[in-house]
Amino acid sequence: MSDLVLTSFADGVAVITINRPEARNAVNRAVADAVATAVDELESRDDLVVGVITGAGGTFCAGADLKALAAGERSGIPGRGFCGVTETPPAKPLIAAVEGYALGGGTELALACDMIVAARTARFGLPETKRGLIAAGGGLVRLPRKIPYNIAMQYALTGAFLGAERAHELGLVNELTAQGGALEGALTLAQEIAANGPLAVRASKGIVVDSADWAADEAWDRNRAACAPVFASADAKEGALAFTEKRAPVWGGR
Repeated sequence: MSDLVLTSFADGVAVITINRPEARNAVNRAVADAVATAVDELESRDDLVVGVITGAGGTFCAGADLKALAAGERSGIPGRGFCGVTETPPAKPLIAAVEGYALGGGTELALACDMIVAARTARFGLPETKRGLIAAGGGLVRLPRKIPYNIAMQYALTGAFLGAERAHELGLVNELTAQGGALEGALTLAQEIAANGPLAVRASKGIVVDSADWAADEAWDRNRAACAPVFASADAKEGALAFTEKRAPVWGGR
């Protein structure tokens, strides 16, 4: 793994840290490749249930590395999007732990996550229009699905910053923390998720994400199809047995 992206794996949680504080964690192709590799490891390991992505040095991500872009280098991966995540988020849940600025692609990266924990001093924004550009990494698609349409339109067209407290009021941010506490808050949430059955967690995310596109006449059949393997799993039996025996379950992921 590149030093540009740090990883740690423990107790069912993968922590992925963009480590370019001198560049406010702006993303170049090397960062995107390293984040994609870390996400692939989260997906492939049976002992990992949930991921947390954050930035080093008090900033989440200032978006694309403009110097790299000027030199012809991309900040995304074809088919995977900005930072190797925005077009194809992992099937396992991903939490953004946001300190400082999450701007442009940084906001788009946070929006691609399933949950956001942010310091009260954090700032989000899609400032591309101020530069005659457009937020092409999914921000214009996801933002109006997560906050009211007219509010999303305001921020998309003005390029203004959105403070974490206002983002929390709008439902974009799950939890607020003191400055410097976003990662700790995200880990607390991640550990609560990781304590649950891994098959159930992954399937639950899949239903929540996919059901938005299900037609009414097929929704229940698709819901049953997604639930059936979980109910038939050894983990489901273990969950029931652990409850009756008044002990913590030991998940096998199968």
